[in-house]
Amino acid sequence: MKARWHFIMAPSLILSLFLLLASQIIFLRGGFFKDLRLGRSGTDLTWENYVRFFSDNIYVDSLVLTIEVSAAVALLTLCLSYPVAYIIARMRSRWSLLLIAAIVAASFITIVIKVLGLIIIFSSGGALNRALLALGVVSKPLTIMGQPGGVVVGLMHFTMGFAVLLLYGVIRTIPASLEDAATIHGAPRWRVFWRVIIPLSLPGVIVTALIVFNLCMGAFTSAALIGAGKVYTLPVLIQQTVIFQTRYGMGATISAVLMAVTLLINLLSLLVVTRLAVARRLTA
Repeated sequence: MKARWHFIMAPSLILSLFLLLASQIIFLRGGFFKDLRLGRSGTDLTWENYVRFFSDNIYVDSLVLTIEVSAAVALLTLCLSYPVAYIIARMRSRWSLLLIAAIVAASFITIVIKVLGLIIIFSSGGALNRALLALGVVSKPLTIMGQPGGVVVGLMHFTMGFAVLLLYGVIRTIPASLEDAATIHGAPRWRVFWRVIIPLSLPGVIVTALIVFNLCMGAFTSAALIGAGKVYTLPVLIQQTVIFQTRYGMGATISAVLMAVTLLINLLSLLVVTRLAVARRLTA
């Protein structure tokens, strides 16, 4: 029966993969052709676009900024979402299901609506600045829009729900009896959390961090709207290059570099984690 279903699904799967890979290959292939006027490209293969990318500070600085913002979002999202996921996972009432349902529902809200809500809050005349001015905390409105910090907050608002759901599933697989056993033997709660829960959930934490990082590396809406045209991450730079400058070859080059760097960071992270796990087993 399973073989029959596999046979039925195979054509649609092959077609989907072909369309996905073919479109990506055709687009990335454009990075090896020189941009001419009015969106036209040359016919001779060249590395000129890649040389320009790594020799121009605008592109290099944008790459560094994208990595920094994505790493900051991944770290802060983990720090905030892990306690929430742990509390929900250890709840023994129906509130846990209600909270999970609320998080899932919030995750389906389009990113544009979320970002527009943050713009209303963070703008110079927004709710946050009005509250801070009324309380006398600041003497003039804070500048959050058009700053990398504002983009970080916007991306955290987008990724937090996914991180909580992923970590919730990881923590639920850890038996609560392990915590009870450690507590009975005199271990304080903080030590149980640090020596039992964290190590057992570490693989899931790393996977969650990489997923959040990958989402942020390719995020466009938050950087474009909250960045207000002043925060040039690589996705924003791709949009500017392709749409406004009609330089499709350079846009393909930036996309290829973004994909390659993201893949390289993921592979290096998994390699480091694997070696640390092996070293821990050898010293255990």
